[in-house]
Amino acid sequence: MKKEQVVNCQFSVWYPIFKQHTIKSLILPLPQNVIDYLLDDGTLVVSGSDHNTQPTHTNNSDSDAEEDVQWSDDETTSTVTAPEFPEFTSKVLEAINALGGRVFPKLNWSAPRDANWIALNSSLQCDSLSDIFLLFKSSDFITHDLTQPFLACSDQDSPDPVLNYELVLRKWSELIPGGEFRCFVKENKLIAISQRDYTQHYQHVLKQEEQILHAIEQFFSQHIQYNFLDEDFVLDVYRDSQGRVWLIDVNPFGEVTDSLLFSWEELTSGGEIAQQQEGPAFRCTTSEVTVQPSPCLSYRIPRDFVDLSAGEDAYKLIDFLKLKKSQQEDSEEEEEENAPQ
Repeated sequence: MKKEQVVNCQFSVWYPIFKQHTIKSLILPLPQNVIDYLLDDGTLVVSGSDHNTQPTHTNNSDSDAEEDVQWSDDETTSTVTAPEFPEFTSKVLEAINALGGRVFPKLNWSAPRDANWIALNSSLQCDSLSDIFLLFKSSDFITHDLTQPFLACSDQDSPDPVLNYELVLRKWSELIPGGEFRCFVKENKLIAISQRDYTQHYQHVLKQEEQILHAIEQFFSQHIQYNFLDEDFVLDVYRDSQGRVWLIDVNPFGEVTDSLLFSWEELTSGGEIAQQQEGPAFRCTTSEVTVQPSPCLSYRIPRDFVDLSAGEDAYKLIDFLKLKKSQQEDSEEEEEENAPQ
């Protein structure tokens, strides 16, 4: 995989070519100060003036104030505020509204699929810039795009191409996971097709294998083959309930792209799949026995943390507050025992 191939798989490169066969999208240049904010390793403070949020100050003067949990003994507490990007925020909101009010966000290559756990709806659906920032700042995939896009390239000795980072907003569409497929193209030949969500078993995929293969092969030969800038690439497609196939994404042909139910050894020039002369190899999860955990689970935090942050389990929150209070009381007792007489 060469650096040029990675550059050619940027959304803004392939979208104009296949615009009629994919989901409506808008592309916005990403300002440098926004990039700096996304890469800031400090405390996660979400920016974006699109939500009317005001700090809440609570003064408790009741007689039982001592029963409240004290989070800090500092006399002065500093408030961390996020930077604001008024001009960029305005453009993003305008684009979101133009796309129907709900969007799927991504950068030049990646979407923050590893960060959906942090969203309140556990989804990549966004309707504000703060939603997008929350996902982006929590995503290793986004960080990879911004810092190491050419890490897996074989031509490391050549200079890195100049990149212009972009925020891609795609009109939100409810895609059924069982309708997504990843297609591997070698020398402009469709050599393999894998079920995209290989962690689940979808009965209709197994039953309709022949129709799915025919629809994807026809779509590829009519709209994709010989129209892309490279001979080797990977594309994600979606077959809807009417049997129509849509292009979802284009990825580099190399190990930076997940080979799903195949291995890259099979897919490369010396592999069995790449050398076959007939139609593309097709693989799907054939039974519940072969179901696997989602690869994105490793990016998540413990479930208790999620429940606490989302307020979904009141009992966990109560237990947590009791624990903090008990720890504080123990600490006060130790200080009294150690105090000079």
